[in-house]
Amino acid sequence: MIKRSTSVRQMEKNTLIREPLGKRVGRDLVLNWRLYVMLIPGVLSLVLFKIFPVGGMVIAFQDYSAFLGIKGSEWVGLDNFRRMLSDPYMLTLVKNTVVLAILSVVCVFPFPVIFSIFLNEVRFPGIKRSIQSISFLSYFISSAVMVSIMYTILSPSNGIVNMIITRLGGKSVNFMAKPEWFRPIYIFLQIWQTMGYNAVIYIAAISAINFELYEAAEVDGCGRWGKIWHVTLPGISTSVITMLIISIGNIFTVDTDRILLMYNPSNAATSDVIQSYVYRIAFQSVFPDYSYGTAVNIFKSLIAFILVIIANKLADKYAETRLF
Repeated sequence: MIKRSTSVRQMEKNTLIREPLGKRVGRDLVLNWRLYVMLIPGVLSLVLFKIFPVGGMVIAFQDYSAFLGIKGSEWVGLDNFRRMLSDPYMLTLVKNTVVLAILSVVCVFPFPVIFSIFLNEVRFPGIKRSIQSISFLSYFISSAVMVSIMYTILSPSNGIVNMIITRLGGKSVNFMAKPEWFRPIYIFLQIWQTMGYNAVIYIAAISAINFELYEAAEVDGCGRWGKIWHVTLPGISTSVITMLIISIGNIFTVDTDRILLMYNPSNAATSDVIQSYVYRIAFQSVFPDYSYGTAVNIFKSLIAFILVIIANKLADKYAETRLF
């Protein structure tokens, strides 16, 4: 009976392979039309806001004028890219962007993983839900509000941090104007705003782990730390690798709103990144240079794309050599 059913399934599979592609697609559309209807808004959003604007990158190869449009603007080829590579300030921008991006991955990425693992060890469901809800709320606070809160806390005149420093005999410090303090404050805000939201993915992955694995680990003599190391971490490793690839893909996509709100001439040595530079020359300049701004942005996207490919290759190699 088993052999017969197996052969029947194989025959059905061979029939589907020989069937024309158009007929198979048509049958699938008829059977799953509700799913395709639900897919329409996402596809439209992808086409209108992600794929369609890619055509505008052609202005990087033009001396673009808003009055003449894409068709009427002069074609200059790679002049904007040559100008970018010969600009000495570009090294400072790339350095600031790379340092901030690496800090975002190295310092920000582990926190949601650690937070979700520790939250999973809380034995009281009410406390667990409360902590998760409180940590999740900060994601919905805008960057403008978060930076305003930080300005208030670090105010050199009446901020609580400087009040503590002066009470201890120190001098008041204007943290928001110090170049060396820009990156720590930016990373702190990034962790504060995104930790709870990103932890939801890992909490969901942890909840999908078979509880019998924890029981087996306990029988083998594993304590809490042993179960975390041998069961929880391997169970969420796929989610961690996937999120790491996404993080590396967004490595140059820093929070421009937060940077522009924190940016000032005093801390420009560390706060000026590629995105803030593009914003200034394309939107804040008296004579906006859209072509040069687009060329700089294409350069940034190209580097990010290369990093994604490298990260994906490393992830494949990592997954193949894992012991669990």
